[in-house]
Amino acid sequence: MLNQKTKPTEQSIADFINSFVENEQKKKDSFELLKIMQETSGFEPKMYGSSIIGFGNYHYKYDSGHQGNAPLVGFSPRKAAISLYVYSGYMGFPEQDEMLKELGKFKMGKACIYVNKLSDINQEVLKKMIQSTIAFLESKYGN
Repeated sequence: MLNQKTKPTEQSIADFINSFVENEQKKKDSFELLKIMQETSGFEPKMYGSSIIGFGNYHYKYDSGHQGNAPLVGFSPRKAAISLYVYSGYMGFPEQDEMLKELGKFKMGKACIYVNKLSDINQEVLKKMIQSTIAFLESKYGN
C-alpha cells in the first residue's frame, strides 16, 4: 500500500486559517465554511495533511487494491480558490449533478468544486450536497 500523504493531524484549524489564508474575505469565508460544514455534517473538523479541513472519516478500498482513509467532506482555502470536497458524482453518484445546476458560480475539478467566495454559491444547496455526499459515502463504504 502506498504511504498516504493526506492523513489526519493535530494541527489547530484556527491557527492554520489565520496563518495560511492571506485574503481577508477568504479567511472570513473559511471560518463560515467551518461552521456550516460542522453543523451540517455533525462531525468535528480535523486537519488532513497540511491544508485540508475535513469532517468525518471513511475507509476506502478500490478495485486496484489501493486503500486509505479520507474525510467524508471538507474544504481547503487555497490561494486561487476555495476547494470544496462535497461532490461524489465522479464516484457513481450522478444525483448531485442536479444540485450543481442550483449551486451558483463555481468551477469543477474531478473531485472538487472551486469557488472564489462563499457568496458566489447557494449555501442551502451546499448543505444538501454535504448531506448527500456523507450519506452516499457511508452507504458505499459501510462506515
